[in-house]
Amino acid sequence: MPRKTSVEDMPLTAAHWGVHRAEVKEGKLCALHPFEQDPNPSPIASGYLGVLDDALRIDAPMVRKSWLENGPGSATHKRGHEPFVQVTWDEAETLVADELKRVKSAYGNEAIYGGSYGWSGAGRFHHAQSQLHRFLNCIGGYTKSVNTYSLAAGEVILSHILGDPATLIHNPPSWQSVVESSELLVAFGGMPLRNSQISSGGTGAHRARTALSEAQNNGVSFVNISPIRSDVAADLNAEWIAVRPGSDVALMLAIAHELLKNSWHDRAFLDRYTTGFDTFARYVTGQSDGVVKSAAWAADIAHVPTQKIKDLASRMAKSRTLISVSWSLTRQENGEQPFWMATTLAAMLGQIGLPGAGIAFGYCASNSIGMERRPVKFASLAQGPNPVKSFIPVARISDMLLNPGGTFQFNGQTHRYPEIKLVYWAGGNPFHHHQDLTKLERAWQRPDTIIAHEWCWNALAKRSDIVLPCTTQLERRDLMITPRDPYVVAMEAVVPPYAQARDDYTILSNISRRLGAEQSFTEGRSCEDWLRWLYEESREKAATFDITLPDYEEFSAKGWHYIAPNQPGSGALAEYRRDPEAAPLRTSSRRIEIFSKNIIGFGSVDVLPHPAWYPPSEWLGNAAGPHTFHLISGQPAEKLHSQLDHGPESRAAKVMGRTPVNLNPSDAKALGIVDGDLLRVFNDRGACLANARLDVSLMQGCVAISTGAWLDVERQADGTLICRNGNPNTLTRDQGTSELAQGPTAHSCLVGIEKFLGQTGPTKAYSPPEIERGKAGKT
Repeated sequence: MPRKTSVEDMPLTAAHWGVHRAEVKEGKLCALHPFEQDPNPSPIASGYLGVLDDALRIDAPMVRKSWLENGPGSATHKRGHEPFVQVTWDEAETLVADELKRVKSAYGNEAIYGGSYGWSGAGRFHHAQSQLHRFLNCIGGYTKSVNTYSLAAGEVILSHILGDPATLIHNPPSWQSVVESSELLVAFGGMPLRNSQISSGGTGAHRARTALSEAQNNGVSFVNISPIRSDVAADLNAEWIAVRPGSDVALMLAIAHELLKNSWHDRAFLDRYTTGFDTFARYVTGQSDGVVKSAAWAADIAHVPTQKIKDLASRMAKSRTLISVSWSLTRQENGEQPFWMATTLAAMLGQIGLPGAGIAFGYCASNSIGMERRPVKFASLAQGPNPVKSFIPVARISDMLLNPGGTFQFNGQTHRYPEIKLVYWAGGNPFHHHQDLTKLERAWQRPDTIIAHEWCWNALAKRSDIVLPCTTQLERRDLMITPRDPYVVAMEAVVPPYAQARDDYTILSNISRRLGAEQSFTEGRSCEDWLRWLYEESREKAATFDITLPDYEEFSAKGWHYIAPNQPGSGALAEYRRDPEAAPLRTSSRRIEIFSKNIIGFGSVDVLPHPAWYPPSEWLGNAAGPHTFHLISGQPAEKLHSQLDHGPESRAAKVMGRTPVNLNPSDAKALGIVDGDLLRVFNDRGACLANARLDVSLMQGCVAISTGAWLDVERQADGTLICRNGNPNTLTRDQGTSELAQGPTAHSCLVGIEKFLGQTGPTKAYSPPEIERGKAGKT
């Protein structure tokens, strides 16, 4: 009788949301069991069940009918609304190669936008963005994007005030340091555990929930400064300060004023480690602009009682205090300011660089933030040099497509938008993460050709001209090996590739052959050759950090390896605190810059050279007319961005088949709304339909809709889009944070809500487009 297979004998696979053991029967995925080393596994992985071979899976190369019959630039207004024609791989590769040649020859490589935007999979090798960018660089380059939708404004401002953003964001005081040394953790924007389910590059063991519980048991107190009470776990018994969205910086300034007024600030620290504090102090006290940034001043702005602000300032001054700033606070008008002001506040307290104290950017924004691990660098697939110098801030894609030749300000310089003729996308869904989808839909009609690698018929695939079916991470071997997680995992191909799907490397290798770039792209290596090379190179790099990895065969046989962390770390700024001369910061002054000479040198009329509060143009402070609610569009708990929105985990979280809109019961009562009512959420940019879910943890005046719903739109009478499936980015603003970073501003958004009494019809979000089989067009 055959031995029953135990879970720990099942093959391993990895994703951003965790490592799992795959149970497979007769070539079909039956279950994904949590990795035995993970104390708090995420349920997101179950979203794969049933969708690897469903009707939404793309089974062969596809070309939009008008494009195939009439060539590039044909009927671009029909993208998303017309049939596709199945073609062979040979035909598809020829079409892609010929179109790349045409654009390169007629317009230059600047006319190609390599729009891939990460998060496609956890593997070190089969990372779609790296694969695509390497390929495009091998054929002469492309227009790229810089920074991220997650925290672009934070990335730019940190480069001016503290130095290298990646190091500072991903190396705060470790969780163990918080557990052992913190007394008070003040979370501006909260620390929602739903976001800590994931980590770019993969997650071996989820740490945040356990660490926070350990910290509370050790006496750490928490303060949640957010319009949503549940942005900090209920069992931490955090004090909730319900702050108006967009007013966090005003509240921080008032705390700074209290520190100054009571001489609670650490003058010795400020003198030794920072520059420009006296200029900032004149702003806080009103000497420079006539406005005293007192607790009473901030109380009116933030809707927080004056005494509560004073009490918080006193607690922070008298405790070992750690300030955490959510990434979400950067995604609003002047989103550069929260990170800058929080850093200044931490500097005034004088605790930066101490164990369990100072400043952190985004605890629980990702599982890796605060994770105990060893400092190490691993090998990666080199993308090579990009000869094209044109770029855009990542959230300016619509502006680029709509305004070729136009100029934009970014980080103190004037740049020009290129004219894009071809968009090539692999990994990511712009119709999830971009704002003002009516504007993006219009911009999406401008390029001659849009090429996408996709595994399922999401909004991007439906709005492309050439769709090349790619594998999922469950259908290919790879390595989860990232410096942000202590686990290294051999990812197995647990099921065979679906139908004609191919991995990105194979797709791009074949196209590069037709363009005479195969050798430079592949270097003569197969996928397996690259996996072995990446592991062995990483093994050598790890040895330089006194880390021993097993040889490739031993590692592959076991399936995983754990790298024990160092002693609890005090974060990236600990060495600077110990010796600022020996470990200077990578800023122009080599110090923490409360006042930035670089920024004043930009000559900006919009951004002062020190942290400041700027009233948003769209917020509850000026709400009027029908748009009186502030929309909060945070990350979903049941999926990563829009990935697996069609899967069972995401579908189970919907209300009557749609992403719900949360609102406070008092607001609902005033409008005659009850739980489950179908609502139209609207403003001048568009609308979406969502079913009401009453939520006592949400402050009055706010509504919350998670991002990630697959787009299902029709035109309203005014020409804007309404999404029948609850996508909030039909409502959000497509405007840069400021001319400094040009980051996204989704959280500066007012909406109206009303009951929807019309007919909706069945959603088309989870239906494939019409496909014509067996018809070949021009090749």
